[in-house]
Amino acid sequence: MRSFVPVGLAVLTVLATAAPPSAAGSGPPDPLAEFLDQKPAWGPCLDVLECATVVVPLDYRDVGAGRLSLSISRKKATGARRGVLVLNPGGPGGSGVRMPAFLATTALAGSYDLIGFDPRGVGGSTPLTCAVVPEIATPDSRPPDSEFPKWAAEARAAEDSCERSAGGVRRYVNTANSARDVDVIRAVLGEQRINYLGYSYGTYLGAVYGSLFPRHLDRTVLDSSVHPERLWHGQLKGQAIATRRNVDLWAEWAAGENRVPRLGANAAEVLATVEKVSARLAVEPVGGHDRTEFDAAVGVGARFRPLWADLADVVDELAAGADPWAAAERGARMAASAREELRSGVYDTVTCEADWPRDLESYYEEMRAFRDRYPYGLGVVRAAPTACTFRTFTPSEPMVPLARDGYPVGVVVQAEGDTRTLYEGGPAMAAALGDNLLTVLDEGKHGIYGSGNACVDAAVDRYLIDGVLPGNSSTCPGDPRPDPAHTVTRSVESFLDEVDHRFGR
Repeated sequence: MRSFVPVGLAVLTVLATAAPPSAAGSGPPDPLAEFLDQKPAWGPCLDVLECATVVVPLDYRDVGAGRLSLSISRKKATGARRGVLVLNPGGPGGSGVRMPAFLATTALAGSYDLIGFDPRGVGGSTPLTCAVVPEIATPDSRPPDSEFPKWAAEARAAEDSCERSAGGVRRYVNTANSARDVDVIRAVLGEQRINYLGYSYGTYLGAVYGSLFPRHLDRTVLDSSVHPERLWHGQLKGQAIATRRNVDLWAEWAAGENRVPRLGANAAEVLATVEKVSARLAVEPVGGHDRTEFDAAVGVGARFRPLWADLADVVDELAAGADPWAAAERGARMAASAREELRSGVYDTVTCEADWPRDLESYYEEMRAFRDRYPYGLGVVRAAPTACTFRTFTPSEPMVPLARDGYPVGVVVQAEGDTRTLYEGGPAMAAALGDNLLTVLDEGKHGIYGSGNACVDAAVDRYLIDGVLPGNSSTCPGDPRPDPAHTVTRSVESFLDEVDHRFGR
Protein backbone atom coordinates (compact mmCIF):
# COMPACT_ATOMS: atom_id res chain seq x y z
CA MET A 1 0.00 0.00 0.00
CA ARG A 2 1.30 3.41 -0.99
CA SER A 3 0.08 6.66 0.48
CA PHE A 4 -0.29 7.87 -3.09
CA VAL A 5 0.70 6.95 -6.64
CA PRO A 6 3.30 9.16 -8.40
CA VAL A 7 1.95 11.11 -11.31
CA GLY A 8 2.97 13.34 -14.20
CA LEU A 9 2.77 13.92 -17.92
CA ALA A 10 4.65 12.35 -20.79
CA VAL A 11 6.23 14.53 -23.44
CA LEU A 12 3.44 15.87 -25.65
CA THR A 13 3.74 15.34 -29.37
CA VAL A 14 2.32 18.13 -31.50
CA LEU A 15 0.10 16.35 -33.99
CA ALA A 16 0.49 17.54 -37.54
CA THR A 17 -2.84 16.42 -38.96
CA ALA A 18 -6.33 17.80 -38.48
CA ALA A 19 -9.31 18.56 -40.67
CA PRO A 20 -9.09 21.84 -42.65
CA PRO A 21 -10.69 24.93 -41.09
CA SER A 22 -14.22 25.95 -41.97
CA ALA A 23 -14.77 28.49 -44.69
CA ALA A 24 -14.47 32.04 -43.45
CA GLY A 25 -17.71 33.84 -42.68
CA SER A 26 -18.46 37.47 -42.19
CA GLY A 27 -16.86 37.50 -38.73
CA PRO A 28 -13.38 36.58 -37.57
CA PRO A 29 -12.42 32.92 -38.08
CA ASP A 30 -13.18 30.54 -35.23
CA PRO A 31 -9.82 29.49 -33.72
CA LEU A 32 -11.38 26.11 -32.87
CA ALA A 33 -12.70 25.45 -36.38
CA GLU A 34 -10.01 22.98 -37.34
CA PHE A 35 -10.78 20.96 -34.20
CA LEU A 36 -14.58 21.16 -34.42
CA ASP A 37 -14.61 20.21 -38.12
CA GLN A 38 -12.63 16.98 -37.78
CA LYS A 39 -14.02 13.86 -39.39
CA PRO A 40 -13.18 10.84 -37.23
CA ALA A 41 -11.91 7.71 -38.94
CA TRP A 42 -13.79 4.95 -37.11
CA GLY A 43 -12.40 1.44 -36.97
CA PRO A 44 -13.28 -1.75 -35.07
CA CYS A 45 -11.87 -2.08 -31.55
CA LEU A 46 -12.44 -3.80 -28.22
CA ASP A 47 -14.47 -6.62 -29.79
CA VAL A 48 -17.84 -4.85 -30.12
CA LEU A 49 -16.96 -1.16 -30.45
CA GLU A 50 -15.65 1.35 -32.96
CA CYS A 51 -12.78 3.65 -32.02
CA ALA A 52 -11.27 6.83 -33.43
CA THR A 53 -8.83 9.57 -32.47
CA VAL A 54 -9.73 13.23 -32.02
CA VAL A 55 -7.25 16.11 -31.77
CA VAL A 56 -7.80 18.88 -29.19
CA PRO A 57 -5.81 21.97 -28.16
CA LEU A 58 -3.52 21.73 -25.17
CA ASP A 59 -4.60 25.25 -24.18
CA TYR A 60 -7.98 26.51 -25.38
CA ARG A 61 -6.86 30.10 -24.85
CA ASP A 62 -3.88 29.61 -27.15
CA VAL A 63 -4.75 26.88 -29.62
CA GLY A 64 -1.37 27.09 -31.31
CA ALA A 65 0.51 26.16 -28.12
CA GLY A 66 0.25 22.41 -28.69
CA ARG A 67 -2.18 19.59 -29.29
CA LEU A 68 -3.32 16.42 -27.58
CA SER A 69 -4.95 13.29 -28.94
CA LEU A 70 -8.09 11.78 -27.41
CA SER A 71 -9.16 8.17 -27.86
CA ILE A 72 -12.93 7.89 -28.33
CA SER A 73 -15.21 4.88 -28.76
CA ARG A 74 -18.74 4.25 -29.95
CA LYS A 75 -21.47 1.63 -29.94
CA LYS A 76 -24.28 2.61 -32.26
CA ALA A 77 -27.89 2.46 -31.07
CA THR A 78 -29.55 -0.85 -31.80
CA GLY A 79 -33.09 0.59 -31.96
CA ALA A 80 -34.84 3.90 -32.55
CA ARG A 81 -32.01 6.36 -32.04
CA ARG A 82 -32.57 9.32 -29.73
CA GLY A 83 -29.05 10.76 -29.93
CA VAL A 84 -25.69 10.21 -28.24
CA LEU A 85 -24.99 9.43 -24.59
CA VAL A 86 -21.49 10.48 -23.52
CA LEU A 87 -20.09 8.36 -20.68
CA ASN A 88 -17.41 8.96 -18.07
CA PRO A 89 -16.41 6.48 -15.33
CA GLY A 90 -14.80 8.99 -12.97
CA GLY A 91 -11.42 9.09 -11.31
CA PRO A 92 -10.07 11.57 -12.13
CA GLY A 93 -8.02 9.28 -14.29
CA GLY A 94 -10.54 6.60 -15.25
CA SER A 95 -10.40 5.21 -18.77
CA GLY A 96 -13.76 5.45 -20.48
CA VAL A 97 -13.26 3.81 -23.85
CA ARG A 98 -14.68 0.49 -22.64
CA MET A 99 -17.78 1.99 -21.08
CA PRO A 100 -20.01 1.55 -24.17
CA ALA A 101 -19.28 -2.18 -23.99
CA PHE A 102 -20.09 -2.21 -20.27
CA LEU A 103 -23.52 -0.68 -20.97
CA ALA A 104 -24.13 -2.55 -24.24
CA THR A 105 -26.75 -4.84 -22.72
CA THR A 106 -28.74 -2.07 -21.00
CA ALA A 107 -31.90 -0.49 -22.33
CA LEU A 108 -29.89 2.65 -23.10
CA ALA A 109 -28.05 0.83 -25.88
CA GLY A 110 -31.26 0.64 -27.87
CA SER A 111 -31.88 4.40 -27.86
CA TYR A 112 -28.43 5.97 -27.86
CA ASP A 113 -25.11 5.82 -29.57
CA LEU A 114 -22.99 5.12 -26.49
CA ILE A 115 -19.84 7.27 -26.55
CA GLY A 116 -16.77 6.57 -24.44
CA PHE A 117 -13.48 8.43 -24.28
CA ASP A 118 -10.18 8.54 -22.44
CA PRO A 119 -9.82 12.07 -21.01
CA ARG A 120 -6.62 14.02 -21.57
CA GLY A 121 -3.78 12.29 -19.79
CA VAL A 122 -5.52 8.90 -19.60
CA GLY A 123 -5.07 5.56 -21.34
CA GLY A 124 -5.13 5.75 -25.13
CA SER A 125 -5.17 9.55 -25.13
CA THR A 126 -1.97 11.55 -24.77
CA PRO A 127 -0.80 9.97 -21.51
CA LEU A 128 0.13 11.55 -18.22
CA THR A 129 3.05 9.65 -16.67
CA CYS A 130 5.98 10.26 -14.34
CA ALA A 131 8.99 8.39 -13.12
CA VAL A 132 8.14 6.34 -10.04
CA VAL A 133 9.75 7.69 -6.89
CA PRO A 134 11.18 5.36 -4.23
CA GLU A 135 8.91 4.49 -1.34
CA ILE A 136 9.87 6.57 1.68
CA ALA A 137 6.99 6.10 4.13
CA THR A 138 6.30 2.80 5.85
CA PRO A 139 2.84 1.49 4.88
CA ASP A 140 0.77 1.71 8.07
CA SER A 141 -2.89 2.34 8.80
CA ARG A 142 -1.90 3.82 12.18
CA PRO A 143 1.53 5.39 11.68
CA PRO A 144 3.35 6.97 14.63
CA ASP A 145 3.91 10.71 14.56
CA SER A 146 7.56 10.12 13.72
CA GLU A 147 6.52 8.73 10.32
CA PHE A 148 4.45 11.73 9.25
CA PRO A 149 7.37 13.68 7.74
CA LYS A 150 8.19 10.65 5.59
CA TRP A 151 4.68 10.68 4.14
CA ALA A 152 5.15 14.37 3.33
CA ALA A 153 8.56 13.70 1.80
CA GLU A 154 7.09 11.01 -0.45
CA ALA A 155 4.33 13.36 -1.62
CA ARG A 156 6.88 16.10 -2.30
CA ALA A 157 9.09 13.67 -4.24
CA ALA A 158 6.13 12.64 -6.40
CA GLU A 159 5.31 16.25 -7.23
CA ASP A 160 8.95 17.06 -7.99
CA SER A 161 9.16 14.03 -10.27
CA CYS A 162 6.14 15.18 -12.21
CA GLU A 163 7.45 18.70 -12.52
CA ARG A 164 10.64 17.37 -14.06
CA SER A 165 8.69 15.24 -16.53
CA ALA A 166 5.88 17.63 -17.38
CA GLY A 167 7.25 21.14 -17.06
CA GLY A 168 4.48 23.68 -17.56
CA VAL A 169 2.00 21.31 -19.19
CA ARG A 170 0.20 19.87 -16.17
CA ARG A 171 -1.59 23.15 -15.53
CA TYR A 172 -3.74 22.43 -18.59
CA VAL A 173 -4.87 18.99 -17.38
CA ASN A 174 -7.97 20.07 -15.50
CA THR A 175 -11.73 19.62 -15.45
CA ALA A 176 -12.56 22.73 -17.46
CA ASN A 177 -10.34 21.66 -20.34
CA SER A 178 -11.71 18.11 -20.19
CA ALA A 179 -15.20 19.61 -20.48
CA ARG A 180 -14.06 21.62 -23.50
CA ASP A 181 -12.70 18.37 -24.94
CA VAL A 182 -16.16 16.84 -24.54
CA ASP A 183 -17.59 19.70 -26.57
CA VAL A 184 -15.08 19.05 -29.32
CA ILE A 185 -16.20 15.42 -29.29
CA ARG A 186 -19.82 16.61 -29.56
CA ALA A 187 -19.02 18.73 -32.60
CA VAL A 188 -16.96 15.99 -34.25
CA LEU A 189 -19.92 13.62 -33.84
CA GLY A 190 -22.14 16.17 -35.60
CA GLU A 191 -24.50 16.59 -32.65
CA GLN A 192 -26.20 19.80 -31.54
CA ARG A 193 -26.68 18.37 -28.03
CA ILE A 194 -25.36 15.45 -26.06
CA ASN A 195 -26.86 13.44 -23.22
CA TYR A 196 -24.53 12.53 -20.38
CA LEU A 197 -24.03 9.76 -17.80
CA GLY A 198 -21.12 10.28 -15.42
CA TYR A 199 -19.99 8.37 -12.36
CA SER A 200 -17.95 9.68 -9.41
CA TYR A 201 -15.59 12.44 -10.65
CA GLY A 202 -17.56 12.16 -13.90
CA THR A 203 -20.43 13.85 -12.06
CA TYR A 204 -18.31 16.95 -11.58
CA LEU A 205 -17.10 16.82 -15.17
CA GLY A 206 -20.73 16.69 -16.32
CA ALA A 207 -21.69 19.59 -14.06
CA VAL A 208 -18.80 21.67 -15.38
CA TYR A 209 -19.70 20.81 -18.97
CA GLY A 210 -23.28 21.93 -18.39
CA SER A 211 -22.07 25.15 -16.78
CA LEU A 212 -19.81 25.97 -19.75
CA PHE A 213 -22.01 24.65 -22.57
CA PRO A 214 -25.63 24.61 -21.33
CA ARG A 215 -27.10 24.88 -24.84
CA HIS A 216 -25.21 21.76 -25.89
CA LEU A 217 -26.54 19.50 -23.10
CA ASP A 218 -29.82 17.62 -22.84
CA ARG A 219 -30.52 14.88 -20.26
CA THR A 220 -27.99 14.16 -17.52
CA VAL A 221 -27.51 11.48 -14.88
CA LEU A 222 -24.84 12.08 -12.24
CA ASP A 223 -24.23 8.82 -10.40
CA SER A 224 -22.28 8.87 -7.08
CA SER A 225 -21.59 12.56 -6.98
CA VAL A 226 -18.64 14.40 -5.54
CA HIS A 227 -19.46 17.26 -3.17
CA PRO A 228 -19.33 20.48 -5.19
CA GLU A 229 -18.24 22.53 -2.16
CA ARG A 230 -15.45 20.20 -0.96
CA LEU A 231 -13.14 20.07 -3.94
CA TRP A 232 -10.73 18.45 -3.51
CA HIS A 233 -9.16 18.18 -0.07
CA GLY A 234 -12.46 17.83 1.78
CA GLN A 235 -13.71 15.30 -0.76
CA LEU A 236 -10.80 12.99 0.01
CA LYS A 237 -11.25 13.26 3.77
CA GLY A 238 -14.93 12.44 3.40
CA GLN A 239 -14.01 8.93 2.28
CA ALA A 240 -12.67 8.13 5.74
CA ILE A 241 -15.80 9.49 7.41
CA ALA A 242 -18.06 7.40 5.17
CA THR A 243 -16.01 4.28 5.90
CA ARG A 244 -16.34 4.75 9.64
CA ARG A 245 -20.10 5.15 9.32
CA ASN A 246 -20.30 1.79 7.59
CA VAL A 247 -18.12 0.11 10.23
CA ASP A 248 -20.38 1.44 12.98
CA LEU A 249 -23.48 0.16 11.14
CA TRP A 250 -21.85 -3.23 10.64
CA ALA A 251 -20.99 -3.44 14.35
CA GLU A 252 -24.62 -2.76 15.26
CA TRP A 253 -25.75 -5.46 12.83
CA ALA A 254 -23.19 -8.00 14.09
CA ALA A 255 -24.33 -7.48 17.69
CA GLY A 256 -28.02 -7.63 16.86
CA GLU A 257 -30.12 -10.75 17.34
CA ASN A 258 -27.15 -12.57 18.86
CA ARG A 259 -25.72 -13.08 15.34
CA VAL A 260 -22.08 -13.63 16.34
CA PRO A 261 -22.13 -13.90 20.16
CA ARG A 262 -18.37 -14.00 20.61
CA LEU A 263 -17.91 -10.61 18.93
CA GLY A 264 -19.97 -8.78 21.56
CA ALA A 265 -23.44 -8.09 22.87
CA ASN A 266 -23.57 -4.55 21.49
CA ALA A 267 -21.83 -2.40 18.92
CA ALA A 268 -19.25 -1.07 21.39
CA GLU A 269 -18.22 -4.59 22.36
CA VAL A 270 -17.98 -5.66 18.71
CA LEU A 271 -15.69 -2.74 17.96
CA ALA A 272 -13.64 -3.57 21.05
CA THR A 273 -13.14 -7.08 19.64
CA VAL A 274 -12.08 -5.58 16.31
CA GLU A 275 -9.53 -3.42 18.13
CA LYS A 276 -8.18 -6.39 20.07
CA VAL A 277 -7.61 -8.30 16.82
CA SER A 278 -5.99 -5.26 15.25
CA ALA A 279 -3.65 -4.81 18.23
CA ARG A 280 -2.65 -8.47 18.17
CA LEU A 281 -1.91 -8.39 14.44
CA ALA A 282 0.29 -5.33 14.97
CA VAL A 283 2.74 -7.51 16.96
CA GLU A 284 1.90 -10.99 15.66
CA PRO A 285 0.92 -10.92 11.97
CA VAL A 286 -0.66 -14.01 10.42
CA GLY A 287 1.53 -14.54 7.40
CA GLY A 288 1.50 -11.20 5.60
CA HIS A 289 -1.78 -10.17 7.21
CA ASP A 290 -0.85 -7.48 9.73
CA ARG A 291 -2.75 -4.66 11.39
CA THR A 292 -2.70 -2.47 8.29
CA GLU A 293 -4.13 -5.27 6.15
CA PHE A 294 -6.78 -6.00 8.76
CA ASP A 295 -7.84 -2.36 9.13
CA ALA A 296 -8.17 -2.11 5.36
CA ALA A 297 -10.24 -5.30 5.26
CA VAL A 298 -12.62 -4.05 7.95
CA GLY A 299 -13.29 -0.91 5.89
CA VAL A 300 -14.09 -2.86 2.73
CA GLY A 301 -16.09 -5.61 4.42
CA ALA A 302 -18.25 -3.07 6.23
CA ARG A 303 -18.87 -1.08 3.07
CA PHE A 304 -20.62 -3.86 1.16
CA ARG A 305 -23.70 -5.30 2.89
CA PRO A 306 -23.43 -8.71 1.18
CA LEU A 307 -19.99 -9.08 2.85
CA TRP A 308 -21.10 -8.26 6.39
CA ALA A 309 -21.39 -11.88 7.47
CA ASP A 310 -18.02 -12.67 5.89
CA LEU A 311 -16.39 -9.82 7.78
CA ALA A 312 -17.96 -11.02 11.02
CA ASP A 313 -16.55 -14.49 10.37
CA VAL A 314 -13.08 -13.08 9.66
CA VAL A 315 -13.03 -11.08 12.89
CA ASP A 316 -14.49 -13.97 14.89
CA GLU A 317 -11.98 -16.50 13.59
CA LEU A 318 -9.02 -14.19 14.11
CA ALA A 319 -10.23 -13.34 17.61
CA ALA A 320 -10.69 -16.99 18.51
CA GLY A 321 -7.49 -18.13 16.80
CA ALA A 322 -9.24 -21.25 15.50
CA ASP A 323 -8.24 -20.99 11.83
CA PRO A 324 -6.38 -17.69 11.47
CA TRP A 325 -4.82 -18.53 8.10
CA ALA A 326 -8.18 -19.03 6.36
CA ALA A 327 -9.56 -15.87 7.93
CA ALA A 328 -6.43 -13.93 7.00
CA GLU A 329 -6.74 -15.02 3.37
CA ARG A 330 -10.29 -13.70 3.09
CA GLY A 331 -9.27 -10.50 4.86
CA ALA A 332 -6.35 -10.04 2.49
CA ARG A 333 -8.71 -9.99 -0.50
CA MET A 334 -10.76 -7.26 1.15
CA ALA A 335 -7.58 -5.31 1.91
CA ALA A 336 -6.51 -5.57 -1.73
CA SER A 337 -9.79 -3.93 -2.74
CA ALA A 338 -9.06 -1.06 -0.35
CA ARG A 339 -5.68 -0.49 -1.99
CA GLU A 340 -7.32 -0.35 -5.42
CA GLU A 341 -9.36 2.61 -4.16
CA LEU A 342 -6.26 4.77 -3.70
CA ARG A 343 -5.83 7.64 -6.10
CA SER A 344 -4.18 7.31 -9.49
CA GLY A 345 -1.82 9.49 -11.51
CA VAL A 346 -4.25 11.88 -13.19
CA TYR A 347 -6.00 12.29 -9.85
CA ASP A 348 -2.98 14.07 -8.43
CA THR A 349 -2.89 16.46 -11.35
CA VAL A 350 -6.58 17.25 -11.92
CA THR A 351 -7.27 17.69 -8.21
CA CYS A 352 -4.45 20.23 -8.06
CA GLU A 353 -6.81 22.59 -9.90
CA ALA A 354 -8.02 23.47 -6.39
CA ASP A 355 -5.82 24.99 -3.71
CA TRP A 356 -4.70 22.64 -0.93
CA PRO A 357 -3.37 23.60 2.51
CA ARG A 358 0.39 24.14 2.50
CA ASP A 359 1.01 23.97 6.27
CA LEU A 360 2.31 20.49 7.06
CA GLU A 361 1.43 20.78 10.73
CA SER A 362 -2.24 21.08 9.78
CA TYR A 363 -1.96 17.77 7.92
CA TYR A 364 -0.16 16.12 10.82
CA GLU A 365 -2.87 17.24 13.23
CA GLU A 366 -5.55 15.72 11.02
CA MET A 367 -3.52 12.55 10.51
CA ARG A 368 -3.46 12.07 14.29
CA ALA A 369 -7.23 12.48 14.45
CA PHE A 370 -7.90 10.23 11.45
CA ARG A 371 -5.48 7.58 12.71
CA ASP A 372 -7.48 7.33 15.92
CA ARG A 373 -11.03 7.90 14.69
CA TYR A 374 -10.87 6.47 11.16
CA PRO A 375 -8.29 3.66 11.09
CA TYR A 376 -10.43 1.36 8.96
CA GLY A 377 -10.18 1.40 5.19
CA LEU A 378 -6.84 3.26 5.40
CA GLY A 379 -8.47 6.45 6.65
CA VAL A 380 -5.20 8.14 7.58
CA VAL A 381 -4.24 8.18 3.89
CA ARG A 382 -7.14 10.55 3.24
CA ALA A 383 -5.73 13.11 5.68
CA ALA A 384 -2.08 12.89 4.59
CA PRO A 385 -0.27 15.36 2.33
CA THR A 386 -0.54 14.72 -1.40
CA ALA A 387 1.34 15.94 -4.43
CA CYS A 388 -1.08 18.88 -4.51
CA THR A 389 0.20 19.99 -1.11
CA PHE A 390 3.47 20.81 -2.88
CA ARG A 391 1.97 21.95 -6.18
CA THR A 392 4.73 23.33 -8.40
CA PHE A 393 2.52 24.98 -11.02
CA THR A 394 -0.09 27.71 -11.11
CA PRO A 395 -3.47 26.51 -12.42
CA SER A 396 -4.26 27.98 -15.81
CA GLU A 397 -7.67 29.25 -14.69
CA PRO A 398 -10.05 29.37 -11.71
CA MET A 399 -12.44 26.51 -11.11
CA VAL A 400 -15.77 26.83 -12.94
CA PRO A 401 -18.78 28.03 -10.88
CA LEU A 402 -21.53 25.43 -11.21
CA ALA A 403 -24.99 26.33 -12.48
CA ARG A 404 -27.75 24.73 -14.53
CA ASP A 405 -29.11 27.42 -16.82
CA GLY A 406 -30.29 26.33 -20.23
CA TYR A 407 -30.55 22.56 -20.05
CA PRO A 408 -33.20 20.25 -18.52
CA VAL A 409 -33.49 19.05 -14.93
CA GLY A 410 -31.34 15.97 -14.46
CA VAL A 411 -30.99 13.14 -11.95
CA VAL A 412 -28.40 12.66 -9.21
CA VAL A 413 -28.04 9.10 -7.86
CA GLN A 414 -26.34 8.67 -4.46
CA ALA A 415 -25.85 5.66 -2.17
CA GLU A 416 -26.09 6.21 1.58
CA GLY A 417 -22.98 4.19 2.40
CA ASP A 418 -20.76 5.06 -0.57
CA THR A 419 -17.20 5.41 0.74
CA ARG A 420 -15.66 7.02 -2.34
CA THR A 421 -18.14 9.88 -2.57
CA LEU A 422 -19.69 10.69 0.81
CA TYR A 423 -23.50 10.66 0.71
CA GLU A 424 -23.76 14.38 1.41
CA GLY A 425 -22.25 15.06 -2.01
CA GLY A 426 -25.42 13.87 -3.74
CA PRO A 427 -27.88 16.22 -2.04
CA ALA A 428 -25.36 19.06 -2.38
CA MET A 429 -24.91 18.52 -6.13
CA ALA A 430 -28.66 18.16 -6.65
CA ALA A 431 -29.22 21.43 -4.79
CA ALA A 432 -26.46 23.24 -6.69
CA LEU A 433 -27.94 22.27 -10.06
CA GLY A 434 -31.63 22.04 -9.17
CA ASP A 435 -31.64 18.34 -10.13
CA ASN A 436 -33.78 15.54 -8.70
CA LEU A 437 -32.11 13.29 -6.12
CA LEU A 438 -32.47 9.51 -6.07
CA THR A 439 -31.09 8.02 -2.83
CA VAL A 440 -30.10 4.35 -2.65
CA LEU A 441 -30.81 3.27 0.92
CA ASP A 442 -28.40 1.24 3.03
CA GLU A 443 -25.97 0.73 0.15
CA GLY A 444 -22.18 1.01 0.06
CA LYS A 445 -21.58 0.63 -3.67
CA HIS A 446 -20.08 3.41 -5.76
CA GLY A 447 -21.58 3.73 -9.22
CA ILE A 448 -25.07 2.27 -9.04
CA TYR A 449 -26.56 2.31 -12.54
CA GLY A 450 -25.70 -0.94 -14.31
CA SER A 451 -24.52 -2.64 -11.11
CA GLY A 452 -27.59 -4.84 -10.70
CA ASN A 453 -29.94 -2.52 -8.81
CA ALA A 454 -33.20 -3.01 -10.72
CA CYS A 455 -34.92 -0.03 -9.09
CA VAL A 456 -32.17 2.43 -10.04
CA ASP A 457 -31.79 0.96 -13.52
CA ALA A 458 -35.52 1.34 -14.17
CA ALA A 459 -35.60 4.94 -12.93
CA VAL A 460 -32.56 5.99 -14.97
CA ASP A 461 -33.80 4.21 -18.10
CA ARG A 462 -37.21 5.84 -17.85
CA TYR A 463 -35.63 9.27 -17.54
CA LEU A 464 -32.93 8.96 -20.22
CA ILE A 465 -35.15 7.14 -22.72
CA ASP A 466 -38.63 8.55 -22.04
CA GLY A 467 -37.78 11.81 -20.30
CA VAL A 468 -39.77 10.95 -17.16
CA LEU A 469 -38.02 12.23 -14.04
CA PRO A 470 -38.12 10.23 -10.80
CA GLY A 471 -39.70 12.13 -7.95
CA ASN A 472 -37.43 14.56 -6.16
CA SER A 473 -35.88 12.92 -3.09
CA SER A 474 -37.09 9.48 -4.21
CA THR A 475 -35.44 6.28 -2.95
CA CYS A 476 -34.43 2.80 -4.02
CA PRO A 477 -33.37 -0.09 -1.77
CA GLY A 478 -29.73 -1.18 -1.80
CA ASP A 479 -28.29 -4.69 -1.61
CA PRO A 480 -29.92 -6.59 1.26
CA ARG A 481 -28.03 -7.33 4.44
CA PRO A 482 -27.13 -10.99 4.97
CA ASP A 483 -29.78 -13.35 6.20
CA PRO A 484 -29.14 -14.37 9.81
CA ALA A 485 -28.81 -17.97 8.63
CA HIS A 486 -25.86 -16.81 6.49
CA THR A 487 -26.08 -19.21 3.61
CA VAL A 488 -23.06 -18.28 1.50
CA THR A 489 -24.00 -18.05 -2.18
CA ARG A 490 -20.99 -16.14 -3.43
CA SER A 491 -17.34 -15.89 -2.45
CA VAL A 492 -15.70 -12.70 -1.21
CA GLU A 493 -13.27 -12.90 -4.11
CA SER A 494 -15.90 -13.13 -6.85
CA PHE A 495 -17.94 -10.29 -5.35
CA LEU A 496 -14.98 -7.94 -5.07
CA ASP A 497 -13.61 -8.91 -8.48
CA GLU A 498 -16.86 -7.70 -10.00
CA VAL A 499 -16.85 -4.48 -7.95
CA ASP A 500 -13.17 -3.66 -8.58
CA HIS A 501 -13.31 -4.22 -12.32
CA ARG A 502 -16.51 -2.51 -13.37
CA PHE A 503 -16.48 -0.59 -16.66
CA GLY A 504 -13.92 -3.07 -18.02
CA ARG A 505 -11.04 -1.57 -16.04
